[in-house]
Amino acid sequence: MKQINFSNDILPMKDQLFRLALRITLNREEAEDIVQETLIKIWNNRLAWSDIKSIEAYAMTICRNLSIDRQRQNSRQNEADTNNIADTHADNEPNPYEQLQQNDRINIIRNIMDALPEKQKSCLQLRDIEAKSYKEIAEIMSITEEQVKINIFRARQKLKEKLQTIDKYGL
Repeated sequence: MKQINFSNDILPMKDQLFRLALRITLNREEAEDIVQETLIKIWNNRLAWSDIKSIEAYAMTICRNLSIDRQRQNSRQNEADTNNIADTHADNEPNPYEQLQQNDRINIIRNIMDALPEKQKSCLQLRDIEAKSYKEIAEIMSITEEQVKINIFRARQKLKEKLQTIDKYGL
């Protein structure tokens, strides 16, 4: 079994952990705190690392559980952080109108995703944004691969339906 090194194997996952925590909590500061808590929990359990089959799945599970716990504690509605819009290249800069349309579309998609049930939202985040396999998602969420596929299918269907309604009626 591979020897796990905190600096080489765990710290590089912090961006993935942050994105997962941010998607669940919808709050940048909360997500940063959760990533720190996750890393501390992993470090404090370093004696058991050799028993862990997938350190990545272990880390993502801790982060997801902490995020859900924190969200439940706060139970207030948080605004999605809109500062993470992908940077565009200067030579291919969209005009202000196109940028506004792009930002609106991203915000609409975020709002739709945020309104999804927790399992669907987490599965979709891990699959489409974090590019995890069905098996990894099943491990992280402690559900079967079939349940992962069902949750992703339902989330995509809901996202598609809402986007089609908005495109059709402008709602």
